Amino acid sequence: MYKYLIRRILIFIPMLLALTVIVFGLIEAAPGDPFSGKLDPKVDKAVYEKQREALGLNDPFYVQYFHWLEDVVKGDFGDSYVYKGRSVTELISERMDNTFYLAIFTLFITIIVSIPIGIYSARHPYSIFDYGATAFGFFGFAVPSFFFGLVAIYLFSINLGWFPSQGTVSSPDGAGFSLFADKLHHLVLPGLTLGLGGTATYMRFMRSEVLDVLASDYIRTARAKGMTEKNVLYKQTLRNALIPIVTLLGFEIGNLLSGAVITEGVYQYPGLGTLFINSITNRDYPVIMAMNLMLGFFILLGNLLADVFYSVVDPRIRYD
Repeated sequence: MYKYLIRRILIFIPMLLALTVIVFGLIEAAPGDPFSGKLDPKVDKAVYEKQREALGLNDPFYVQYFHWLEDVVKGDFGDSYVYKGRSVTELISERMDNTFYLAIFTLFITIIVSIPIGIYSARHPYSIFDYGATAFGFFGFAVPSFFFGLVAIYLFSINLGWFPSQGTVSSPDGAGFSLFADKLHHLVLPGLTLGLGGTATYMRFMRSEVLDVLASDYIRTARAKGMTEKNVLYKQTLRNALIPIVTLLGFEIGNLLSGAVITEGVYQYPGLGTLFINSITNRDYPVIMAMNLMLGFFILLGNLLADVFYSVVDPRIRYD
């Protein structure tokens, strides 16, 4: 296992390097620059040219890339073009906690909802509950997150007033448990919106896997030996049915962070998603490149964790 982990980590280096080339190339190919659309006709064009020269935007592509890559290796992603005087690292750091809390809450909701529903549907196939769960699964697959978010805001925030429609806290003066409860209250709607697709996916996977395991020969043998249904379900069936689910959870890291871009935009949630959208709108290239690089890193990390989880839950898998 340790040799495999070392090999995978070493593979990260050329993959991340290739990712930097792709990210920087896409930004360079995009039309315009941070000053496009903001040119004041009353200001001399020479002023903007001096600013471009100071930022290195007039240098050749490869020169800009190697200067940026050299700074990235040192952990410096540069300064924001829009938020004057603030570094990209500072902007990302102050918003990362909010996105992290949203991702953890969404993953928690996804697990506690999808797995029990999937198990119950498999134990009672073709029942009314199973048909209802199937309909919910298709609904979760088909409905875009931004549309579900707008409907949720209209129903639960505007009409019923149960949950806030934006932000992370109602008042900055909160502390202790009241602050925690307030943040949790603000997480409900964006968490349900972000977790809708994942809940539907894991629910269908769980139902399918439990049905397959229940039809296995060793399950019939366990029942023939007099094992109770409770032991059959939790000691034999569930452990084997969770193998593909646990491996898929590794990929959720990248999925949640990338999905948060749309969800945070709908709810004006001050996390990495809204920072990413604002940066794209204002052509804040240093922030865009840093965000893309970070998302790519977490996707690669999720792939590694998926392999590790797979070997943990299935002892038959060995990578050495």
